[in-house]
Amino acid sequence: MLKPVRGKCHGLGTLWITLVWLGLETGFAPGAVRAEEPARLVGHWLLTGDVLDRSGREQHGINKGVMFPRIAGGGRRASGVFNGQGAHVEIPLKPDTLGGTGDFSLAAWVEMTADTTDLPGSIASQFDESQRRGFSLGFATNTGVTSSQANFRQIEFGIDNDRDEPGWTDHGRPGNALLIFALCAHEGALFAGTCEAGPTEAGRVWKLDARNEWIDLGAPDRCNSVSALATFEGELYAGVSKYRLAGSALAESENPNKGGRVYRYRGEQQWEDCGQLPDTEAIGGMVVYGGKLYASSLYKPAGFFRYEGGTNWTACPLPNGKRVEALAVWNGGLYASSYDQAHIFRFDGREWSDLGQVGPPENTQTYSFAVYRGELYVGTWATGRVFRYGGGTNWIDCGRLGQELEVMGMLVHNGQLYAGSLPLAEVYRYDSGNSWNRLVQLDKTADVKYRRAWTMAQYRGRLYCGTLPSGRVWSFAAGANATTDRELSPGWHHVVASRRGNRLSVHVDGKSVAESAPLAPADYDLTTDRPLRLGAGSTDFLQGRMHDVRLYRGALSAGEIETLSRE
Repeated sequence: MLKPVRGKCHGLGTLWITLVWLGLETGFAPGAVRAEEPARLVGHWLLTGDVLDRSGREQHGINKGVMFPRIAGGGRRASGVFNGQGAHVEIPLKPDTLGGTGDFSLAAWVEMTADTTDLPGSIASQFDESQRRGFSLGFATNTGVTSSQANFRQIEFGIDNDRDEPGWTDHGRPGNALLIFALCAHEGALFAGTCEAGPTEAGRVWKLDARNEWIDLGAPDRCNSVSALATFEGELYAGVSKYRLAGSALAESENPNKGGRVYRYRGEQQWEDCGQLPDTEAIGGMVVYGGKLYASSLYKPAGFFRYEGGTNWTACPLPNGKRVEALAVWNGGLYASSYDQAHIFRFDGREWSDLGQVGPPENTQTYSFAVYRGELYVGTWATGRVFRYGGGTNWIDCGRLGQELEVMGMLVHNGQLYAGSLPLAEVYRYDSGNSWNRLVQLDKTADVKYRRAWTMAQYRGRLYCGTLPSGRVWSFAAGANATTDRELSPGWHHVVASRRGNRLSVHVDGKSVAESAPLAPADYDLTTDRPLRLGAGSTDFLQGRMHDVRLYRGALSAGEIETLSRE
């Protein structure tokens, strides 16, 4: 029997939830009500052989490396090929193209490739990072968020004008969680893997439903933690562990059962055993790469494994015998952090390359990954600094999170990079250069040495973060966002992102698939002199093809969207 546990909202978070509820019930939202402007085509780029504007406004693009195959007859087969590694189209828009606070729609045919050796990346953006102003549309795949693959091939559409929700929302403590070890958005829901340390307790998986209640999906195993979650071939996988709480300066769990197994969710509280990783008591990370599911060992002996189906796992090579922990995908490689030294390693499907020490010798571990604006970022212990990969063995210092010692989960949310920390469980937002802005302390448990803002995921347009030792889940929204929270299948899809009145919406193949919370239109003046970029944005560059991009001043109707999806 599924057991609901209701979360709580405190402080300013309560006010925000109330406003959302009023908007849903009455159809009104904060801000003035405006008459809708009929959709008018203000940009049209077929992307078949060139980057010219067919709308008559002569807003022609500048090709930054997009390839056009020479195929007779044109159409989608001759559309632009975006390589995921810098290729994009830059379009200087005229000042009157979009109204600053007005409605608009962007429609495009986009190919989601089956290749999982790179991130699918961004579709389109016009965003000024320094002002946090503009919009972005793309695919969210967040890998290496400490131990989990938090989002996988999900569409995200956001606008911002330097607007933050006034407080973080407390979604409560699932069960007796001591640590929210894993978060994953899958099939329209948020899943959390927990560490529950009592002698008769076990790590469990919980699902947050639309009523803000935690639904108990059971304990896949008898060990104390569900340490990793990932979506693979449309299903949810969970890795389990015997977590050594002394690593967080807490009393060890009295549960003696070892982990190291992976399970597949079968509904209700049913979990299918997918096998034991050899000589592994705890799983350090899981990720999909090259069409396969990979997992690593948290503790010694080091181990790195590939799933072969059933209960079978193949042991893969290790980089110089070192442990690999957080696992991330970027630009054709699988990247791994390590607790044995502060190095990053790159796996190409056959062998590893050592990308060198990250930061000064004081750094002894690398912890988490994020891809931001097409570049790879990594968090470290014990200097609490974030570094950006500069090629070869070069790592560029991007600054320290306050006075923190360790960088935990990192994730890009609505155009900006966020990171959690230890020992105060704080969350920071990256400004630029070496500058980070402290937003909040999420765990204020007294009389403990370490508090962790451990892992993150994006769900329902919000940034979620789990903590230790309070075992709670919190969320926050910057700007306004609509996210699909479901994996998009490979192949061509017609995607439409719209701003209409007090909502954002996303349509895929003519069907409505996501909608934002209500917003105050006057708060979101998106006026910027930044160019429109196709295939580039706040996450990675687009990997795949794009065709027939149309920009409208005014929002398309449902009927107009359906008609376009049939062309």
